[in-house]
Amino acid sequence: MPEGKSVEIMDTTLRDGEQTQGVSFTAEEKLGIAKRLLKEVKVDRVEAGNARVSEGELAAIKGISAWAEKEGLLEKVEVMGFVDFEESVEWIKGAGAKAMNLLAKGSLKHCEKQLGKSQEQHFEDVKKTIEFAKKSGLNVNVYLEDWSNGMRESRQYVLDFVKLLNELPVERVLLPDTLGVLSPAETSEFCREMVESFPDTKFEFHAHNDYGLAIANTLAAARAGFSGVHVTVNGLGERGGNAPLDEVVAAIKDHTDLSVAVDEKKIYKTSKMVEAFSGKRIPENKPISGESVFTQTAGIHADGDRKGNLYANDLVPERFGRQREYALGKLSGKASLEMNLEKMGIELTKEQKKAVLERVVQLGDKKEKVTPEDLPYIVADVLQTPEEQKIKIVNCVVSSGRGITPNASFTIKSNGTEVAASGVGDGGYDAFMKALRGAVKQFGIELPQLADYEVRIPPGGKTDALVETTITWQGNGSRFKTIGVDSDQVMAAVKATEKMLNIVARNSEK
Repeated sequence: MPEGKSVEIMDTTLRDGEQTQGVSFTAEEKLGIAKRLLKEVKVDRVEAGNARVSEGELAAIKGISAWAEKEGLLEKVEVMGFVDFEESVEWIKGAGAKAMNLLAKGSLKHCEKQLGKSQEQHFEDVKKTIEFAKKSGLNVNVYLEDWSNGMRESRQYVLDFVKLLNELPVERVLLPDTLGVLSPAETSEFCREMVESFPDTKFEFHAHNDYGLAIANTLAAARAGFSGVHVTVNGLGERGGNAPLDEVVAAIKDHTDLSVAVDEKKIYKTSKMVEAFSGKRIPENKPISGESVFTQTAGIHADGDRKGNLYANDLVPERFGRQREYALGKLSGKASLEMNLEKMGIELTKEQKKAVLERVVQLGDKKEKVTPEDLPYIVADVLQTPEEQKIKIVNCVVSSGRGITPNASFTIKSNGTEVAASGVGDGGYDAFMKALRGAVKQFGIELPQLADYEVRIPPGGKTDALVETTITWQGNGSRFKTIGVDSDQVMAAVKATEKMLNIVARNSEK
């Protein structure tokens, strides 16, 4: 590849990503994702959805198209259409879009067995649909569905098809590994053949991850000379999913001489947005955007980082708008503890650090989760110098049930002053938080935003089992977690929230 050549990134979260089981975005969510991808992450194009699906899909694409036109980005919004002559074209025009990604058959087997048509018949239908689309003012890209198997089993069919498309007003030819069957070696071979056979054609690769090879195959296609690759946020997609946006961008930047326009620092927030909208949690160990991927757990790793970033690679967290963290648990070493103490502004003697580390390791042995925010309490307990609880929820009653409005009432105490508060909400904890927001203003405290809420109940089916609630908070440019444990789920959340209040109070004093 020529040094410095750019590769286009087309994001299909709103179309192919929505084929993930159980995922369906609202029109407002689709618009929010499209705005983030095009304006902040700066992907080159987005595929907004499918033609002729539903009224909701039509409303969503209309909204995206109207916004994109105002922003001068309409040419970056694409919609999948079908070989149905006028129907998809009219639907896409009605949605206000200007680009159609036409889904055609990229293997003879699909052509004959699924469509029941000969190669000549299908090619003629595709030709008529493209010509009608161009007369209607649409730009056209063409997907060759099942292209990977087409190259394996009916290569001449594929070559004949691309030759035809080169004679038609087609912008790009999109080549998917529809069933995720290719190896990197095959991908490289097939892609090079396409580029060498049709050097003036813009080819793009669309990977699926059934064998876990989507990233490697996408990289192979980019190296082979393809002008673009397709991705989804968080790797959403049918079956094993698609090639993830963050991993593809990092791999291309670090393992080729190619360039991409994407702003890496804006990807993480977009991943969290899509996580919330889709309801599909990002695996903690997912590269780039996983919760734990920039966390060193082993003490020896923390020690190496302290002495010269010996355990760091090119994927530094700051590159993606994140920070390195050091876990506390049974594998923690002195360096892990010291880094967390420094971060929290806690100074201890050598002997005190040793005692605190022993307690952290003991808790880890018992499978208890220890966060950096727990350190002040652990230090106070070990050194027998009780951490002053600056804010305390003295009592709390939360009521919810069928046929009643959820409500909460409590008394909160700070610096000798008690304040009673009550409120209603959509659920018990929501009622508590709405009341709390007003109550703590009297103490000069502004609540951080609740970024994530996770409940863990031990397996076994016992109704009196302890519930562990982990809440992630976002405020003043930083994220932190608090954990509450109780036999009642709502009270576990209240305890986690009480910890948050004391952290915010201490930070305010600092």
